[in-house]
Amino acid sequence: METTFDLSGHICMVTGASGGLGSCFAAALAGAGARVVATGRRQSELERVCSEIASTGGDAHPVVMDVTDASSVAAAFEQAESRYGTVDVLVNNSGVACGQTALDLSQADWDRVVDTNLNGAWRVAQITAQRLVAAGQSGSIINIVSILAYRVAGGVAPYAASKAALLHLTQALALEWARHRIRVNAIAPGFVLTEMNRSFFESDAGQAVLKRIPQRRLGTPEDLVGPLMLLASKASGYMTGSCITVDGGHLQSTL
Repeated sequence: METTFDLSGHICMVTGASGGLGSCFAAALAGAGARVVATGRRQSELERVCSEIASTGGDAHPVVMDVTDASSVAAAFEQAESRYGTVDVLVNNSGVACGQTALDLSQADWDRVVDTNLNGAWRVAQITAQRLVAAGQSGSIINIVSILAYRVAGGVAPYAASKAALLHLTQALALEWARHRIRVNAIAPGFVLTEMNRSFFESDAGQAVLKRIPQRRLGTPEDLVGPLMLLASKASGYMTGSCITVDGGHLQSTL
């Protein structure tokens, strides 16, 4: 079973790798033997993540990339290939949100969320697939969506809409790219505790959300590692167009 999840020889790119889920994903992939390209907009944080991975014997390289900028994406792939070769595992993790009601939401905020969560994921997925096809290689693309791709909550309309669209895009790309031996799957996390949302979940409102999760706890980034390793490795060789929900049973309850 250990060899089933072995990623030795694979080149993995993680977007949004400078913190939160992304840094956890980068460390897990490197720990399984992959060479990791850690991308994001914050150079210093990417270097910190890669340094921590190197301290445990992993191989990771920081590359600054803005998924909303096509030229930045292209340049990042050039850097990745010059160092390691063709990226054959992509974790599309970059995402942003805004906490405004739909009546008060500005066009700029809507565009910022959709351009990162949906358009950005599309840009990176497409260039990954194009390069895999050109190299005659198989690959795995993993889109990080959300349980809000299935259900809605107040104050996050562009986030929910973009994640629902990304889930549908996952299925559409899985259909088109299967003939090229490129698998496209997704992970839908529920509420996962990070430094960014810790203060909210310590509030009364956050505690009320926690009580609606059947397992009565928040997820951790490590809770997503198992599904990630499944989809990144040959263990999921006959899976494409699938979405794994990791939410403590929250979709079975009320949001």
